Amino acid sequence: MGGFPLEIVLALIGIAVPIGAFLWEFVFVGRKQLGYRVQMDTPVTGEIESVFPGVLPQLRPQADGASPDLKDLSVVLMRIENSGATSLDTIDYGTPDNGRAGLHLRFPQRRVIGMAVTELSDPALGDLLEPDSGIAVRESTDNVGIIDLPRVPLNRADHYKILAILQRSTGTGEYPPPRLQGMIKGGRVTETRSQTGIPLFMIALIAFLVVVIVAQFIVAAVERGKAPLGCADGKLTVVGSTAFEQVIREAADVYKRSCRGATFEFAFEGSEPGMNRLESEGIENSGLLAIADGPMGLDYPTLVERPLALSLFSMIVHPGTQVRHLTVEQIRDLYAGRVESWSQLGGADLPVRLINRHPGSGTRHTFESRLLDGEQPAARAATCREIRREPGPGRCDVAVTKDMLAAVAETPGAVGYAEHADAAESTQVATVTINGRQATREAASNRIYPFWGIEYAYSYGDFAPESLGASFLRFLTEAGGEDVIRAAGNMPCRDLAYPSMCRPFP
Repeated sequence: MGGFPLEIVLALIGIAVPIGAFLWEFVFVGRKQLGYRVQMDTPVTGEIESVFPGVLPQLRPQADGASPDLKDLSVVLMRIENSGATSLDTIDYGTPDNGRAGLHLRFPQRRVIGMAVTELSDPALGDLLEPDSGIAVRESTDNVGIIDLPRVPLNRADHYKILAILQRSTGTGEYPPPRLQGMIKGGRVTETRSQTGIPLFMIALIAFLVVVIVAQFIVAAVERGKAPLGCADGKLTVVGSTAFEQVIREAADVYKRSCRGATFEFAFEGSEPGMNRLESEGIENSGLLAIADGPMGLDYPTLVERPLALSLFSMIVHPGTQVRHLTVEQIRDLYAGRVESWSQLGGADLPVRLINRHPGSGTRHTFESRLLDGEQPAARAATCREIRREPGPGRCDVAVTKDMLAAVAETPGAVGYAEHADAAESTQVATVTINGRQATREAASNRIYPFWGIEYAYSYGDFAPESLGASFLRFLTEAGGEDVIRAAGNMPCRDLAYPSMCRPFP
């Protein structure tokens, strides 16, 4: 979304919030926590239903042994528990070292007239809550009944309960709620709630995570409908070299899988026809890109040249020639007309038929410059059908790569040349080693395979930065397009020893 990685932020929030909640609850805040809960606080209205009449007056007799005048009685049941993530020891209570009481149950407007310890989670806790342990009952000067509780060590989830019989000491109406007063070193004393359902905190956390997940789905759906960073919409027409046609088509297919708003059209008719079309139409058609085998910029000064890759080429022959290895000198002799029969090179007794690309072809220019060291001698113009009818040697020209492959396959004794990936895919022609070397990237880089050329892209001036032409050129010279170039057996400029020159050596 505008370059901002919202989906990553949402994912990080979805991870960080539960971790933060866990650390807050169980490490920073809740690691040491002593909780209390009022499980019952109810008034006593009479003993009519009591099985043991007179039990209340016996709870706390007066000093002279007489039963007290008990009015406005209430019963409170308090649960004291270790609700933290670690055990509590006697030293964790924030009281003086010589103090026996660590906690104080306070009952405002009420005095304590009776109490008992009940429901111990561990029977061993009973020994720590004996009468001489520091447990005591008193009343403060501000009419607050207090039960002092000793510093009881509690393991995780340990608890005990205090049952108190109380009498109003002052005030009217509802009593203020009881409170547990005390201090836990490095922790806190807090009122807890009964876990009869899902805690509100957990409900809030689950709801938050659900919102994050839904937001991620929404962002993903929106992002799927948008072009990735670097994509461009529009139409681009690619013309020019048929030798690099397969690579460009496959690269365009890969590009369109990510950039669905892009449309490509192709008109591969050879390097020179493509350059001529770009020169004549480019000023009015900004969506035109030409591919050429070799540099042609000197003849087209209005066009902008960009190297793309080192492309490998192969010599190909009709399988019936029975020749699979040629030297550079033998190739020169063949195309100079000094060899008329394949038997002169150890092959079959078949006349040599030379298949060429038309003059102006980038592939032909690469062939002549890399292997022949110059142009070929002038020859009588003939079609490939004509030389097949004639009994002796001959030569003909074809327009594009597919015509070259077809002519060599259909003409006994034929020899020609083509882009290596196209030649290797054909089952009707045979590729030939040159100086005993196969057409490989390593051999070209090490100067031992001579038949290679540089593929160039041309535009009429510079493409607009956000145009499909500019985006596709960036794609061809970066990871996605470079993978396609490598898969075809070629080498992106960045893989070469001299990437700025797009050459394997100076």
